[in-house]
Order: sequence, then C-alpha cells, then structure tokens
Amino acid sequence: MQHKISLFAFGHASSLFIAITFVSCVVFGLLLPDYAMYGVWLKLLPGFEWLTLKGFLIGLLESYAYGWYITLIWVPLYNYFGSKAS
Repeated sequence: MQHKISLFAFGHASSLFIAITFVSCVVFGLLLPDYAMYGVWLKLLPGFEWLTLKGFLIGLLESYAYGWYITLIWVPLYNYFGSKAS
C-alpha cells in the first residue's frame, strides 16, 4: 500500500503554518517587547524590518516561501523512500 503526500496540500499547509507562526511572533513581540523575537527574524528573513509595513509583508512572504522550500525538498524524498519501503 503506497501513501503519497500531495505536494500542493503539504506546500500550502507548511507555508501557512510558518506564516501564522511569523504573525504570532510579531504580535507576541508587540505585546511583550522584552521577549520579542525580531532579532531572530532579522537574521532569517532578508529585508525584514521591525515594525514597518514593508518589513512585515516581506517577512510574511519569505515565511510562506520557506514553507514551499521545505516542501519541495521533503515531499519528493518522502514519496520516493515511502515507495521503496512497500
């Protein structure tokens, strides 16, 4: 029995997960600035600026893109090795 993962479904799910996590961290940083993670986002997301609309949109777009990056590597590997295990 083969179980293949849909590239489309996994891509959007992982991208939305990372994007929602990014937005949650920005909100958390606004509510509790002493514990903000914007220093991490500055290192991980090129072009990200803290507390600007442009920086937020860049961070959101790049977070979504990271989800697809993970998907395009992980899903084909899983489907390949999953088909060999059967």
